[in-house]
Amino acid sequence: MLKKLMQYSGQALLYGLFVAFIGYFSVAPAYVHFPSDQGLIKVSFSHAGQPLEECRVRTAEELEKLPPNMRVPMLCGRERSPLAFELELDDKPIYRAELPPRGLSHDGASTVYQRFPVPAGQHRLHARLKDSVRVPDCNYTKEADVTVAPGQVFVVDFNARRGGFIFK
Repeated sequence: MLKKLMQYSGQALLYGLFVAFIGYFSVAPAYVHFPSDQGLIKVSFSHAGQPLEECRVRTAEELEKLPPNMRVPMLCGRERSPLAFELELDDKPIYRAELPPRGLSHDGASTVYQRFPVPAGQHRLHARLKDSVRVPDCNYTKEADVTVAPGQVFVVDFNARRGGFIFK
């Protein structure tokens, strides 16, 4: 009987210590996602660059050499241009990258996902994107004064159909 009592007391003590351990670490130490004076700028988008080469018309000799079911007059390559992306905050570059296209044939979208902790307050944000190796300069650009509140996640998105960069 005494043995059973000691056994149950030991189990109760160990369970109590385990519950206290879990209870303590569920509330302490306090996790701080952001310091109280900072916000976050998050850049997240996927975009397929322009085709690397322009389509061309096949000559009659080229078409004659092909089987009848493959005689398409236009020859268009699948490979896409890499994206050149730049992001400036208060006229200082914070991110600059050349993003290669995905896929075995390099014909997929290029993707960027980056996070930048910034001090809360008013900032000048400038985003530039070049999606074709055939153009000399960036073909998408947006510059705006933005306000980042403490703890806010400010998103920089891109959608070519909606005109380019979207700041939200």
